[in-house]
Amino acid sequence: MTKNELARELAEELELPRKQVAEIIEAILEKMMDVLKSGDKVQLTPFGQFKVRDRAARIARNPKTGEPIKVPAKRVLKFIAGRVLKEAVGTAKRGAAKPAAKKAAPAKKAAAAKKAAPAKKAAAKKAPARKAAPAKKAAAKKAPARKAAPAKKVAAKKSAGRKKGR
Repeated sequence: MTKNELARELAEELELPRKQVAEIIEAILEKMMDVLKSGDKVQLTPFGQFKVRDRAARIARNPKTGEPIKVPAKRVLKFIAGRVLKEAVGTAKRGAAKPAAKKAAPAKKAAAAKKAAPAKKAAAKKAPARKAAPAKKAAAKKAPARKAAPAKKVAAKKSAGRKKGR
């Protein structure tokens, strides 16, 4: 949705002239930019908040050559979506919205939850090790062929031994 489309739809809903709504939107955006330039945050409670963060200078690596590169310090804009927006879009974490009675859990339950959390992390770390399975499939195909050849030789030797013994 563009700024003009937003102004048109709001003008229809609020029954105001589109030009006046467009001026209001422009004034809001200008005010937000001024506040962010000064380093403050803009918090729109049910929607989310905009923050300006200062990133320190650092040394990174060029992924192609591995050569170290100096990354200068800079200011970056960060948007943190509010709970209402996350729920509306469908990106909220499962179980994030809990009733107030469940939040006041005894200390024993909290300690048990902390103990269970490392176990989940350990299980997550083991998952990538399963990716090596396709390499074993190639070895498994060769193994039956090796076993089948000696089995025929042994059977032939046994049958030859039986013929001699008779």
